[in-house]
Order: sequence, then structure tokens, then C-alpha cells
Amino acid sequence: MPDVSAIVVNWNVRDLLRQCLASVRDGAGALDVEAIVVDNASTDGSADMVRTEFSEVALIANQDNPGFAAANNQGLEMARGRYAFLLNPDAQVMNDALAIMTAYMDEHPDVGLLGPMLRYGDGSLQSSRRRFPTLATALVESTVLEQWLPNAGPIRRYRMLDTPDDAVQDVDWVVGAAMFARREAIEQVGPLDDGYFMYSEELDWGRRFKAAGWRVVYLPTALVIHHEGRSSEQNLATRDIRFHTSRVRYFNKYHGAFQAEVVRWFTLATFAYQLGREGVKWLAGHKRPLRAARVRAYAQVLRSGLRG
Repeated sequence: MPDVSAIVVNWNVRDLLRQCLASVRDGAGALDVEAIVVDNASTDGSADMVRTEFSEVALIANQDNPGFAAANNQGLEMARGRYAFLLNPDAQVMNDALAIMTAYMDEHPDVGLLGPMLRYGDGSLQSSRRRFPTLATALVESTVLEQWLPNAGPIRRYRMLDTPDDAVQDVDWVVGAAMFARREAIEQVGPLDDGYFMYSEELDWGRRFKAAGWRVVYLPTALVIHHEGRSSEQNLATRDIRFHTSRVRYFNKYHGAFQAEVVRWFTLATFAYQLGREGVKWLAGHKRPLRAARVRAYAQVLRSGLRG
């Protein structure tokens, strides 16, 4: 049985995927690490690159895109390792992070899931540890209100800004760019909920780990570089729809239909406001191509109704 199964779900980021797989291979050290790539119908030659340059990597080449959660579950079904390491293709494992995470899990059998420290490509810290969101969180974080209230209490609480970045600590959940999970815990709580096409699936998973009695830990002694959003930023309107639709689904699942509808309608109102603001700027002749693109994107979000 391998020590670690590294599962990478890829969509049209071939060059970053190459760096990611090389970092897993080079960072394995004395560990027995198997790598599994699930490619979601990329059109940039990603699957061929894996076949040609990483013949040791197991490849699942989907003919369509079933979503991030569903594709990770395909990898989990194939994985044989004692631990599963779900890693974004735009991430790179640094130094001996794999050994650090494996050793920590070996020494702490009550930990079911952990996340390493994440840093952006420029070396700056990426917030990756979280508390469970409240209704107040959903109305501020990642909405237009955050532009006006970047240090609001719900955001600080949610992102655990009241705790040190360099301290090992128990958290509610960790950002899905890099999640290291124990096989026995996965067998108990189940795979990711593939009802989330993308986003919030790691939040849901963390909640289920905690509910089953497993600890979830942020481990800053292990480092992963994350070039965030390189897949999702290829279509910003689709990204916004999926992010907020997943958030509404999470609130419906754990907090009921009323709170979910509050989140949905409030979020739609913020996009309506942004559409109006950009429309006014377009009428004023200010950067018209940019304003027109934003109006189209916000209109697409509104037409979706943020319904799954």
C-alpha cells in the first residue's frame, strides 16, 4: 500500500499541471507516493502531456467535465494510499511537505484531515484556514460588501485572522487547494459531495469530518505554493455562478431553506447593483470595453438565479 495517493484534478492548465506533478515526484523522498490525474476534458493537450512526460502517473481522461468534486471522487476510488492528498493542478509541493504531513498524521491518529500553509506565487501568504460560515459571513465575504468592509468582524472570524499564521491549530475546515486526508476517515465520512460542481465541497467535507469526531488541522510547517484560480479564471461569470450557487446549496443543506434564500437573494441584489454601477460608467464613456464585459458577466449571473 502506498503511503500517499496524490490526486490532481485538471482542466486546461497543462503547464501548471506539469510543474505540479514534478513537485509531487521530486518531493516524495523516501515515501511511496502514487499520483493520479483526473483530467476534465481539457482541450490544451493536458492528458497527452501526462501520458508522454509522466508515464508513471495514473490518468483518468474524462470525455466531459463532471465537476471538481466528482472528479476528485474518481481519483479517490482509484487511490490505494494510507493517505489521500487532494491537490490543485496550479499548486506546487515545496521541499519536504509530503513527509511533514505524513509524519504528523502518523503521530496524531485522531486527525482525519489537514491542510498545509499556502502561499501565492510571489511568496505572500494565502489565507487557507477557516471557521464555519454564519449567515453574516455569507452576506459579506466574497460579495461587493467586502470591498467596503474588508476587515469586518464576520470576515476576520471566518478566516481566523485572530490566530497566528505560523501556529499549528485545529480549524473547522481547510481550503481545497491542498487537503491531506486519512483513508479510514474518508471511509467513515464518505467522499466529497458531488452535488457541488465546484466550490464549497471542501467546506462540506470539513463539516462532515468534524461531525464524525475527527480533528481538522492547519499545519503551517508544510508549505504548498498555490497559483490561485488559474482554471476558474478562464470564465469569470461561470466562476461567480458556481461559487455563489455552491454557497446557497451549503446553506440549504446545513441551515435550511430560509437562510439559503436570504443568501441567494441578497447575493443577486449585489450583482444587480454592480451591473447598474458598471452600466452608468459605460454611459459616461469610462473604459467602455471593460464596462461592457462586466455588464455581460453580471447579467449572466443574474439570469442564472444562482440555482443549481
